[in-house]
Amino acid sequence: MARRIVVLNGPNLNLLGTREPHIYGTGTLADVEALCTERAAAHGLEVSCLQSNHEGELVAALQEAGADPEVVGVVLNAAAYTHTSVALLDAIKATGVRVVEVHLSNPHAREPFRHTSFISPVAEMVVAGAGPRGYGYAIDHLAATGG
Repeated sequence: MARRIVVLNGPNLNLLGTREPHIYGTGTLADVEALCTERAAAHGLEVSCLQSNHEGELVAALQEAGADPEVVGVVLNAAAYTHTSVALLDAIKATGVRVVEVHLSNPHAREPFRHTSFISPVAEMVVAGAGPRGYGYAIDHLAATGG
């Protein structure tokens, strides 16, 4: 398998395009995944995408990515789990996998409970408020620093 970037999307991101478009835009998850595939290919990398509403699936995906020497890094939009998941934090710490945290919106411009991230302390970069472009920025970073 070729060198690749793993893109993980958390709960409710499967509803992109219809979920609160005034916050998340009208693009779909398929649009985000296509952008990621295109951007990774521009760097000579493959991409694998997973969206899950289940925390344990995301933990398992982080563990698999961390164990795979072909994985350059992970683009992680943990969605609501950003603010609650010690399990995701521990998975990133335990595996040492490189993670760029991405948010479509700017959590700091929203409700106070969204201002805390369990992912940020172990992410090497955070991209927030750039919409789907943020995924591209994350891929560019991972490719430039490890691809």
